[in-house]
Amino acid sequence: MSSQQPHRDVAAYALGVLEPGDALRFEEHLGRCPRCAAQLTGFTGAARAVAELAAHGGPVVPSPGLLERLALGVRERRRRDGRRRLALAAVAAVLVVGTPAAVVAARDPAPATVQRVVARDPVSGVRASVALADRGWGTEVAMRLTALPGPRVCRLVAIGKDGAEHPVLSWWVPDGGYGVADGPGRAGPLDIAGGTDLHPAEIGRWEVRGENGERLLSIGG
Repeated sequence: MSSQQPHRDVAAYALGVLEPGDALRFEEHLGRCPRCAAQLTGFTGAARAVAELAAHGGPVVPSPGLLERLALGVRERRRRDGRRRLALAAVAAVLVVGTPAAVVAARDPAPATVQRVVARDPVSGVRASVALADRGWGTEVAMRLTALPGPRVCRLVAIGKDGAEHPVLSWWVPDGGYGVADGPGRAGPLDIAGGTDLHPAEIGRWEVRGENGERLLSIGG
């Protein structure tokens, strides 16, 4: 793990996919890094949604007690040094590069109604289990993808009912793909999470696309 790697491991830790040694080093890093502690706290909602999708044999997420202790620690640091901008400056911590909207989920006190959708593309074969939560800032999305072949760059796009496209996430799929039964290495499914400023009522559909714009999966609409 490089000196910069711990800052990029927040989501992987929240979703329980770090190797045991890396998880231990990350926990040690958390005690010294208010930024990562704030990011982990902000990632709680998305991680919980993914965990619900993976209820049957999915990865284990950190206990609520750990997240509460981290939140208390961050709040105490803010009171002590007056840097209240710390939470507002937290960057989205997801398994892939995405928008920062998901981080503010932990600061949205209103309970959200979670909508669950399952989709499969008959041509590409890509499948997804999706959880969508309406937040004050927009929509939080957590998604589990399977039968996603690689190598390729993929993107998740939210398409508004007005036809406007809103990029949400992008990620790299390795040679073996994710959740491909006959793929080399047979990697498991891919869990991703992020957000868009559109509310569910404003979204016509979601699309998973290849780098060249090829539509691999359409969800909703």
